[in-house]
Amino acid sequence: MSQHRTRFRYFELIVLMGVLQAFAPLSIDMYLPSMPLLEKVFNATTAQVQITLVTFLLGFALGQSLYGPVTDRFGRKPPLYFSLALFVISSAACALSTSVNALSVFRLLQAIGACGGAVVSRAMVRDLFPPVDLRRIFSMLVLVLGVSPLIAPFVGGYLLVWFGWKSIFFTQASLGAVTLLTMHFRLSESLAPEHARPLHMDHVISSYAYLLRDRTFLGASLVCGFSSAGMFAYIASAPFVFINLYKLPPQQFGWLFGFIAAGLIGASQVNGRMSHKIPLWKVLRVANLVQLASGLAVLATAATGFGGLAGIFAPVFVYMCATGFVFPNGNAIAMMRHGNMAGTASALLGTNQFVIAAATTIVLGMIDNSSAMPMAIVIAGCGAAATVLNYLTLGSKLDVAPPALVETHG
Repeated sequence: MSQHRTRFRYFELIVLMGVLQAFAPLSIDMYLPSMPLLEKVFNATTAQVQITLVTFLLGFALGQSLYGPVTDRFGRKPPLYFSLALFVISSAACALSTSVNALSVFRLLQAIGACGGAVVSRAMVRDLFPPVDLRRIFSMLVLVLGVSPLIAPFVGGYLLVWFGWKSIFFTQASLGAVTLLTMHFRLSESLAPEHARPLHMDHVISSYAYLLRDRTFLGASLVCGFSSAGMFAYIASAPFVFINLYKLPPQQFGWLFGFIAAGLIGASQVNGRMSHKIPLWKVLRVANLVQLASGLAVLATAATGFGGLAGIFAPVFVYMCATGFVFPNGNAIAMMRHGNMAGTASALLGTNQFVIAAATTIVLGMIDNSSAMPMAIVIAGCGAAATVLNYLTLGSKLDVAPPALVETHG
């Protein structure tokens, strides 16, 4: 009985941490089918509607840098109460928006609420599990995380058809409220009091500077960032490419989007079951090379029109499956070296990833959206950047750490 309860608690813990990470894809993917409609509702351009995605990415990126030092000082749970409450309120505000500019502002606040869970969940993984288990645990989180993009566009498409676009954001607010209650009763604090770090500005700055001096941490976070940026280029463009250009109904778009998410989930589970004898950096390097090849294939099919919808979809599917190897291994490489400041490291890891994603999405919005070429250019460029950075910063000597950070409790 005790063993059964232990296994249940372990499963429950993984699910809860996965759900906390899932608020970003949930907030993005569920409203994707409504983006073409929002152009008409707010009398806005495609670029203006895409700004609602950019503001979310910016909020999600910059907000994490604030949560990190706070979680290392006050623990993992207190910041969650604030972040989830903000997510609930701002999600409801999104539904009540009367202009695309107001929606963009509330999406920024929604992201600041959502990113707290991402920071805390990564930090808790590092608190609770030894470095040798991180690849397996992060792969399991991708399994839970991947359920969101698997079902979110599908659910969002039907909510849009049956109840209108506002119901999408009211549903997100409801899910946030349920998670807040569940977290309160079922999630325990994982930061030991003796491991709390001071929250002085000079200490916070020195902690981030220390992480940025770590070539391996910085390289892993940037590799994950460009890989993620390619994924978000697809996410931002997919509604317009597949719904507007290829005339897919919103419901069918959800099925297509879910198929890609299923591929990502499957790849992450293969990754989690790989032998520990296969080094993390080797798996990550092969995955980046696959993304480079598939990105170039997306570019070639977009330029030539070869294969139509299938010609675009197939290499995008391969690129997205490769992220199932990139994220668990890249996050493990970055986090395994900094257990003494897991919250700060988790924050900077997420900030680097989403700043790059936001920047590339802005570039995407500046390119003509009348074809699939903008999406293809960004995906191919991100695959190339991630691969080059991998070769420049990562390799077999991952055990070489930067100079030790001197604690200043002043």
